[in-house]
Amino acid sequence: MSGAHYAAFVELCEKLEKTSGRNQKIQLVASYLRTLSPDEAKIAAYMLVGRATEEKGKTPLNVGWAAVRDVLDAGITRPLVETPLTLAELWSSLKSAAQASGEGSRTRKKAIIEALLSRMSEVERKWFIRMLFGEMRHGVSAGLMLDAIAQLSGLDAERVRRLDMVIGDIGELAKLAVEGRLTTAGMRLFSPVRPMLAEMSETAQDAIREHGGRTAFEPKFDGVRLQIHKQGDVVRLYTRRLSDVTPSLPDVVDVVKKAVKASEAVLDAEVVAIDQAGKALPFQETMRRLGRERDVEEAVNQIPLLLKVFDILYLEGGTVIDKPYMERRRLLESVVEDGSLLAEQLITDSAEEAERFMERVLEQGHEGLIAKDPRSAYTPGRRGGHWLKIKPAERLDVVIIAAEWGHGRRQGWLSNYHLAVLDEETGNFEMVGKTFKGLTDREFEEMTRRLQEIKLADTEWGVVVRPEIVVEVAYNEIQRSPHYRSGYALRFARITRIRDDKPPSEVDTLQRLKLLYEKQFEKKGRLEE
Repeated sequence: MSGAHYAAFVELCEKLEKTSGRNQKIQLVASYLRTLSPDEAKIAAYMLVGRATEEKGKTPLNVGWAAVRDVLDAGITRPLVETPLTLAELWSSLKSAAQASGEGSRTRKKAIIEALLSRMSEVERKWFIRMLFGEMRHGVSAGLMLDAIAQLSGLDAERVRRLDMVIGDIGELAKLAVEGRLTTAGMRLFSPVRPMLAEMSETAQDAIREHGGRTAFEPKFDGVRLQIHKQGDVVRLYTRRLSDVTPSLPDVVDVVKKAVKASEAVLDAEVVAIDQAGKALPFQETMRRLGRERDVEEAVNQIPLLLKVFDILYLEGGTVIDKPYMERRRLLESVVEDGSLLAEQLITDSAEEAERFMERVLEQGHEGLIAKDPRSAYTPGRRGGHWLKIKPAERLDVVIIAAEWGHGRRQGWLSNYHLAVLDEETGNFEMVGKTFKGLTDREFEEMTRRLQEIKLADTEWGVVVRPEIVVEVAYNEIQRSPHYRSGYALRFARITRIRDDKPPSEVDTLQRLKLLYEKQFEKKGRLEE
């Protein structure tokens, strides 16, 4: 098979690892992508940032270190007739491995990995294994890749970053750049974009002040974010991780078909599992509904879902994300015929009125409020002050980076979890504490299985894992800590829920943790540090 050879990709990785300057790395990546076909550039972009599957792929690879170690320990036999491995062949094999399911799937995955490794030299195997586990360690972050795509396309770096927010697929960006079509790229139906995110706010009064004296409050639902794409009678539903969950939610599809009168639209919404009285159920019940692949009709009857739509991104052939929030809301109201589907809204300059609204929202079983600047555009994938979330208790989203084996009753379980936040300046996950509190025995058992599947290394005390599993934690206080490189630790952290709907890139940041630490002293004394 003709095409770009994997060996050339590995040669690039070796050069990148030995190159310290950011600009030189950008130049190396851009020059390499320029030599590839559009489809090869898409593959290479994924692999360079440590992705073994497409960004919007529904099926993850799910090949753990144990499976790779088994293959390596068994010994690898080189084929009698060697032909150069191409990027296209490698990617096609990984796609086949990801699609393997059911009985014997682990054996089939291992066979595919073994076949690939048999065609690689030692240095090629090294980079393949790094890519499998998302640990390239050659300095090409998603941000650097976007800068390389900007150089390749001749576009301004900020414009490419905006396109990344809208398209939500770094491989697709590289492909369009090689094709020379990046300037015409934009939002498309059935190609989900990253959702707009919210920052935390302490009080309704703070949110009103931040938004210039008047803001729009909506309930903060304790459910799962859905992006709805509709074209005629075709409706697809995507999570915040850009996964297609349409088959699991036929009831939501029916509601959208009946209530949304636009021919073409992309809506931002949330679904919440509710009881027979219409009160919100715990978050885990909503996740259970989305995870059902069998007996879906039975699940529809057992766990009904409440759909609430709160924004519109695309309407009748064009994007509307640059329009002010209040204008988007009017457009939304014009296309959603059933007003009960719209998120309730309070526009006010009164903190007291907002607090009464929050009391009512909390009584309904929701989490708190979202405050939206009436003048703000919709910025996909970005967190900022235009949307602010207000909760009665402080919590953080963190990612598990390692786990320790338990003792006593927790013997045999990975049950003491190392928690980390994202350092936006370096792109690294920095540890901020440990916890063994918050999960049930059944959840400990399931978490142990999941952590084993994403294990990077064994230690005498437990395992180091790929930073994939996001959890929400409650805590009593943020403390300074000399034990962690982050400099901070969460006191009495406890897991309140597992956030399978959130990718690691959306966990709270070290920068926010520092702000929260300082904010503690508005009501407390402090010693000189």
